[in-house]
Amino acid sequence: MIYELREYVAVPGRADALHARFADHTLGLFARHGMRVAGFWTDRADRDRVVYLLAFPDADAQRAAWAAFQADPDWQRVKAESEADGKIVAEMHSRTLDRAPYWPHETVSSEGGR
Repeated sequence: MIYELREYVAVPGRADALHARFADHTLGLFARHGMRVAGFWTDRADRDRVVYLLAFPDADAQRAAWAAFQADPDWQRVKAESEADGKIVAEMHSRTLDRAPYWPHETVSSEGGR
């Protein structure tokens, strides 16, 4: 199992639009493409910052899921509609993480995290 830690920083004044896109559309699209969500968080000190963790069986599954997600016409429509008044993401960072050998526990359910 590998994990992907993703961090988004909203354009100033656009955090509500970013949160709405995740809540109303992106989570459903993740489920459609078998992308297991371990959790979503906001930074207490910076509400424009959204952090989430995805779990994948391996790197091939990660690549395939992202390729399918990016090619999904519903995602392309949602992204275009949510950015009709301008970009909503100022920064995005992604890290792929391997479980440390001393941490034997899997933490994501097989139900897709929802």
